[in-house]
Amino acid sequence: MASQKRFSLPVALVFLLVLLFVAGAGFKLHHKDCNPWVSRASELSEDSRSMPRKLLRVAVHRESEEPSPGGSALPRGIVQATSDLEMVPMVGDPEQQQGGGRPSKSLLAIPVGIKNKAAVDKLWGDLEWSRRAVHVSAPGQTKWWFAKRFLHPDVVAAYDYVFLWDEDVEVDAFDPLVYLDAVRREGLEISQPALDRRSEIHHGITTRALPRPGAEGGGGVHRRFYKPAAGWGGGECDGSSTGPPCAGWVEIMVPVFSRAAWRCSWGMVQNDLVHAWGLDYKLGYCAEGDRTLKVGVVDSEYVLHRGVPTLGGAEGKAAAFRAAVRRRSFTEMQIFNRRWKEAAADDASWTDPYP
Repeated sequence: MASQKRFSLPVALVFLLVLLFVAGAGFKLHHKDCNPWVSRASELSEDSRSMPRKLLRVAVHRESEEPSPGGSALPRGIVQATSDLEMVPMVGDPEQQQGGGRPSKSLLAIPVGIKNKAAVDKLWGDLEWSRRAVHVSAPGQTKWWFAKRFLHPDVVAAYDYVFLWDEDVEVDAFDPLVYLDAVRREGLEISQPALDRRSEIHHGITTRALPRPGAEGGGGVHRRFYKPAAGWGGGECDGSSTGPPCAGWVEIMVPVFSRAAWRCSWGMVQNDLVHAWGLDYKLGYCAEGDRTLKVGVVDSEYVLHRGVPTLGGAEGKAAAFRAAVRRRSFTEMQIFNRRWKEAAADDASWTDPYP
């Protein structure tokens, strides 16, 4: 993404987080935690002084606390208000892998001076924005694993929007400032850029709507999908469709959240379900209002989804691992849907706005 000059770091949250730079030194995080979720605000290096909204708030959350504000949009039992720094396997049954009790753990932060730079990877030093980014290295983990552990709403409260994107997208036709202008103008709390029609497309609603007279949004923004386009999904959508994936829906590939929507959505992200399949069907509950109005796809600023299978590759043993990842993804979706149903049934104080 460094080669795409239009996509500047201060707008999008880069989640390569492993070292916090402090006057030429950094901190590498290792974990043996006592609290389920503890984060420390980073100090500012000289390179970060020009970045807006730099200060991050310290957040300490314990299991006994009530869910963060925004959780009331969801049934209480689906909210996971804490997290940890444990690695999660990409394959297998997540609920069987949790094991018994929780061992006693502590969090260790080690200062890494500039002389040890070579020993702590190469710090992505060839990238222009490397010195302004906080890096986290966690091999074999997904962006949702990362988000649950490092993008707690209190930590990212200084940012108006959170971009949580896959890496296999090209942004030649994407300007983040113009994109956010459209989001604000249309009042979108949860959004995504449309997909170039050359993309690998899974749901018709994500396809870029070409500008044409009389069309909804006129090439700017669209919020629903009616008729399937040849070669793309969406055949289940018609004029009577009012819910995901036909209306009020974005895919988990390149979502963008407002601050309030992310606070709610973060609570819904399950700590052990790292692929997040099924989550996109429920994001509309966090839209701070009617999902058919507050959730939308921005056509004017679009991206190309290349569909590169980054988890496991595509040949030999890698292909077998990729198949196992896909099985795990389907299992996670079934588990999430079951948890949602149980939470909705158990929370008598919660009323489903989309029955």
